[in-house]
Amino acid sequence: MNFQAVFILGYLLITIAIGIYAAKKVKNSKDFILAGRSLPLPISTAALFATWFGSETILGSSVEFAKGGFLAVIQDPFGGALCLFLLGLVFAKYLYRMQILTFGDFYKNRYGKKMEFIAGICLIFSYFGWVAAQFVALGIMVQILFGINQFTAIVIGACLVVFYTYLGGMWSVSLTDFFQSISIIVGLVVVIIELNGIKPIWESIAEKPDGFFSFFPESNYHAWTLYLSAWMVVGFGSLPQQDIFQRVMSAKSEKVAIRRASYISSILYLLFAMIPLFLGLHAKSLIPNFDLDSETGQLLIPTMISKFSSPWIQVLFFSALISAILSTASGAILAPSSILSENILKYAFKDMNDKKLLLLSRVSVLIIAGISFILAVGKPSIYALVEDSGGISLVTLFIPMVFGLMTKRADERSALFSLLVGIGTWLVLEVYGDDMTSHFYGTIASLIAILIGMHFFPKKERSQVTT
Repeated sequence: MNFQAVFILGYLLITIAIGIYAAKKVKNSKDFILAGRSLPLPISTAALFATWFGSETILGSSVEFAKGGFLAVIQDPFGGALCLFLLGLVFAKYLYRMQILTFGDFYKNRYGKKMEFIAGICLIFSYFGWVAAQFVALGIMVQILFGINQFTAIVIGACLVVFYTYLGGMWSVSLTDFFQSISIIVGLVVVIIELNGIKPIWESIAEKPDGFFSFFPESNYHAWTLYLSAWMVVGFGSLPQQDIFQRVMSAKSEKVAIRRASYISSILYLLFAMIPLFLGLHAKSLIPNFDLDSETGQLLIPTMISKFSSPWIQVLFFSALISAILSTASGAILAPSSILSENILKYAFKDMNDKKLLLLSRVSVLIIAGISFILAVGKPSIYALVEDSGGISLVTLFIPMVFGLMTKRADERSALFSLLVGIGTWLVLEVYGDDMTSHFYGTIASLIAILIGMHFFPKKERSQVTT
């Protein structure tokens, strides 16, 4: 075992130690799911920043940018930064005041138990591919550093993140996110310095053809539909997601959740996500024969670091990369697990006290991780797994969420009609279409459906959530 692997192993042990320490703070299901609603600004900001800063940002988006410029990465990081900004600007204040544990609770309180159950299923399914992608990325890193086969590497990586998430829930996620966010920022900045600053990267930029750095598409309907769809998938579609919701609800005050953490994390995410993009561009100029279209294309930046940097910089970079993956993976596992336990499984049991709910939440972590592990072994492509998981919440839950927060006219029937029409339109276009416009048209169909439902379905009286 080389010294880089020894230091990385030490780093992982520190992460586990933080997770174990955090587990001591968990006394009930509220602590497990929302960290007792007590996170201060630095930790709350780090948790939001780490939401998507994982394998897709460093390994996936960097390659897409090297191939297609800014228009190829609108979805991430620009859509991710938009989501965090909109969260603080519009949605966080409504959500924080509701005093609920999960997004499924919102749909139950606002629309009813049918909507809670169906929304919960949609949310859970939207996470499997995302979690599996992080398992694959962890496996790749373990394989590179320790020289073992990919299957064993995925098992080790998955067990690591599941272990501390199972123990400490949101407390473990938040405290390790804080530690890992510092590692990400330091590691990426040091890599830039190691590569002689921004000058060689700027030279790589200067060599690119006209249009590579265009931020807007061609002036035709199809191009703009693709463009808007890319913004919407993460920018709008992640707003009704449980991982974002948990990070907002875990803040110790509304002021922390809204005016500070959301905006600061949005700026940090966009700023530091630019580093992997331009590192990928520089890596392509240093390794011109690297095949970006193969499954090994996602190793572009790690390959550059291995070939052109010192051993100590490799330690820092791989620590930062593993930090990014761990922080995303832990939150992505906890989110659907919370929905599964609180909005679906608990109704199958009678006399559920808080101790039993806490155990059910931890068992749900194992269930979600197990299914995601099977996907990770069966389809070891990060990009394909993320692509499979994207868009579900956008076409099913975004429109009912917006109308549920902003008006009392929408009821359960109009919300269910919107969800079913949205996902139906999306599925048909996914099967018969050939591009990402399915997300755009699915969302438009969902919007039209809820407007129709509000007009034709008589309003049923039921208790409303106070917003």
